[in-house]
Amino acid sequence: MGHLGAFLTVFLFVHSSDRTFGALDPPLCQVGVQFRCDDGLCVSRLDVCDGQPQCKDGSDERDCGGHVCKGSEFFCDTGHCIAAQFLCDGLDHCSDGSDERLCQNCSSGVSCGPSGLCLSKQQLCDGKTDCEDGRDEDERVCGSLNSACAASEFQCGDGHCIRHSYKCDNIADCSDASDEEDCDVDECLFNNGGCAYVCVDEPQGFHCECPNNTRLVGDSHCEEINPCLEADVCDQLCLYTNNELTCRCQDDYVKGSAAGDCKAKGSAAQLLFTDLEGVHISNITGSMYKQLKSLRGRLHMTRLSSNNTLYWAQPGAMSIYRLSFDGKQLDAQQDFKVPSSVSGLAVDWLHTLLYWSSAESGSVHVGLLDGSVQRPLLTGLDKPCAVAVHPPQGVIFWAECGNNPKIEKSSLDGQYQKTLVSTLIHNPVALCLDLPRQLLYWADQGLRRISRVNFEGHYRKTVVESNGFLDQPFGLALFEGFVYWSDEVSRSICRANKHDGRHFEIVLKNITSPGSVVISHPALQPDSPAACGRERCQYLCAVNVMAQTLNISCTENKQNRSEEFPVISQTFPAGVLSDSTFAGLLALTMFLIIILMGMFLWWCREDFRPHRGFEHSLSLKESRDPLMEPTQCPTKETLCKLDLDCE
Repeated sequence: MGHLGAFLTVFLFVHSSDRTFGALDPPLCQVGVQFRCDDGLCVSRLDVCDGQPQCKDGSDERDCGGHVCKGSEFFCDTGHCIAAQFLCDGLDHCSDGSDERLCQNCSSGVSCGPSGLCLSKQQLCDGKTDCEDGRDEDERVCGSLNSACAASEFQCGDGHCIRHSYKCDNIADCSDASDEEDCDVDECLFNNGGCAYVCVDEPQGFHCECPNNTRLVGDSHCEEINPCLEADVCDQLCLYTNNELTCRCQDDYVKGSAAGDCKAKGSAAQLLFTDLEGVHISNITGSMYKQLKSLRGRLHMTRLSSNNTLYWAQPGAMSIYRLSFDGKQLDAQQDFKVPSSVSGLAVDWLHTLLYWSSAESGSVHVGLLDGSVQRPLLTGLDKPCAVAVHPPQGVIFWAECGNNPKIEKSSLDGQYQKTLVSTLIHNPVALCLDLPRQLLYWADQGLRRISRVNFEGHYRKTVVESNGFLDQPFGLALFEGFVYWSDEVSRSICRANKHDGRHFEIVLKNITSPGSVVISHPALQPDSPAACGRERCQYLCAVNVMAQTLNISCTENKQNRSEEFPVISQTFPAGVLSDSTFAGLLALTMFLIIILMGMFLWWCREDFRPHRGFEHSLSLKESRDPLMEPTQCPTKETLCKLDLDCE
């Protein structure tokens, strides 16, 4: 029993360590004020990218993109520096909110600084100075409370917003000409002129400047230069080495005749579109097309390439329809009910889910492809009018067309929401993705243009502007080197080069009220490891639509991934472990394995034979290392009774 007691003592010690291990984790860093080193230590955000490593592992100086901030500056998550005095002043100087994110946990009101007070709304702009530096009564802060304009915009006397750079440019952009008043003052003294980095005052007006290797975006923000997107010559993959660009194509594509072109392998792509008469199919040049289904109304539409299925919804109808087609054979139309009218559709081909937006209910929904199980995913949105999904990365995008139009993204379960576009956008009615280049395209019906950004909201560019065939776009699609769109005013479906709008063509014309546009080709929905939240699965994902939050987790079931519907299982929501917690669990696991291996070898050497009662009360099967090779030992009979598989 002495050996048993020793084993139980070690086991209880390990178990106790497991329960109390969290107490050994380093403390959480204060978001927006402190930076978390890779080793878990916290340092001031003012020390990040200042040229002097404060973290023992140097991680505070690792991802600076060549930028070095001065000791009196703050390093934004966007990669540029702002004056430390702008930190936690209630205004977004970084353009991504990283200088204001959870400063002193002020959910309302304003923070007096990284280490100051957190004031309530009643204390803000009440005529009494509460912060030592007086920022709670600063005109820049108080003026912004009643302003609907962004930090990079100027508010006219009539309430309208214009670019801050339009002020004092000798052209009246406000209806009351208020942007040309008080032009003898230094505009840079107020909100830094709306500039994210350096504001330069001029005798008439001002301008913003950016540091080296960055460029000015939207007259006020700075962005690191991406040589590949700056040149914009590669249809897909781009490598930049030794000041030279090299274009490559993904596996499902081959190089075209022109430099940078990539052409899809296999069968020819098909163009699917809708109009007032129904659903039609054509080749991508529009030289021949036919009608698939007779319907009424402009439709929202998406498709699943693996089984040639179309999904569409009619405006105002609370139903989503399915149409399966294979060459000339058409299956019967099917439909399922949804709680509100549909304003956008997208299919997740890896997890076999359907996402749709509803401007009527202000929500984005998710469900199985047959509609048997469905649920709201995102609610409280401002008229969501389009949706797109990137299953390999586990990301969903949506556009809002309400009073504050914008484009946002989140994980497939609706978490980790982030705004990508919120300025210079009016009515983003359609979205599409360039998967190889990780770019999001949208058609703005209000501005009459097609633009793009990357999946983090950077490197924005207008690709196509109104040319008489982009006056009221509705549908949007992308394939190879072209972007396709439908336009109701010109009654046409057109395409142009996705980089810069060159090579404009009218694909189809004289279409009565054209609607959605979809390109069908297997290369547009590539097979890849499923993204389960933030995990990568070897086989399949188990999807539980009706969990408290949409649950997508890994399963070791080696089922055929071509099944029409996903596995439905009751699983726990997948959590994301912090680096320190993961490292601690790994160390604890290794410690337990070493202890068990040591005891195993000790028992073998001592020719240990346990009592009969011990045989029935203790089994090591669940705790042994499954990767250990079987070990030959002299006490085969005894250890096999312990289920140690010595054979």
